Amino acid sequence: METVKIIEIKQSVYESNDKEAEKLRNELKERGIFLLNLMSSPGSGKTTTLTQVITKMKDKYRIGVMEADIDSDVDARTIATLGVESIQLHTGGMCHLDADMTRQGLQELTDKSIEFAILENVGNLVCPAEFDTGSSMNAMILSVPEGDDKPLKYPLMFSICDLIIINKIDVMPYFDFDMDKCIENVRMRNKNAKIIPISAKTGEGIDELTRYLSEKIDNWRE
Repeated sequence: METVKIIEIKQSVYESNDKEAEKLRNELKERGIFLLNLMSSPGSGKTTTLTQVITKMKDKYRIGVMEADIDSDVDARTIATLGVESIQLHTGGMCHLDADMTRQGLQELTDKSIEFAILENVGNLVCPAEFDTGSSMNAMILSVPEGDDKPLKYPLMFSICDLIIINKIDVMPYFDFDMDKCIENVRMRNKNAKIIPISAKTGEGIDELTRYLSEKIDNWRE
């Protein structure tokens, strides 16, 4: 009986991407570009949060935004109204971005003096967590309506993030959401991540968020 060669494609893809991601990260460090990879499930408020953050930070940093989506340019148009460069990345049906896609997006940003690049990843709590984009920081948004048990259901996403933003705290009275329990669940997956509760709608917590991001950007560029 003939032996059949088995190739672990998934492992090979991850290894190749990890190498490209580390290469990109080093290149961005040399160029002084801080890249934030922002992830979440659909409807968590990524674009609304970015609108608040960009409005407060655009006078301090030259910002460029890459909006990833399967097929639409709604978010890129929204961000462009804030006066920063914004481009749309269509993934061709893929539910995540990898390092090579991120590199392509960065190359399409025409302002080569950008200091703070933001990647709004595809809305998904699974696939984006599996692929390193070469970012300087991974962040994710968990919205109150999603529930305080999400860290238990999507462990990888919460374990890889440096920053976890809990959004829509203004509607907490209307949902069965326990903030202390949520933080406890996050800590089961990630003991070191910064956790910042906000309301992108009312602006609560945005000052703390932008201060934290500014501190990380400045320290990273030193």
